[in-house]
Amino acid sequence: MKKTLIPLNLLPIGRHGRVNRLIANGSVKRRLLDMGFTNGTRVEALQQSPSGDPIAYQVRGAVIALRSEESSLIIMEALLQEG
Repeated sequence: MKKTLIPLNLLPIGRHGRVNRLIANGSVKRRLLDMGFTNGTRVEALQQSPSGDPIAYQVRGAVIALRSEESSLIIMEALLQEG
């Protein structure tokens, strides 16, 4: 297993990681922080809509659906299998 930094929208369904940083600014950053996407928070990708966007994530006991445009602004430290 190796640690990899990826945007949240690329986290595979069923996998989890920890928030490393947000690359959003202004009101978008404030909204993501208010939803619980703070440094070190554990996030799990739960399921994808039939069209592929949005994706539902488990964050601090809540299920939150984010579009790819928003979730790409959240950089995650994910544990991905090598190979």
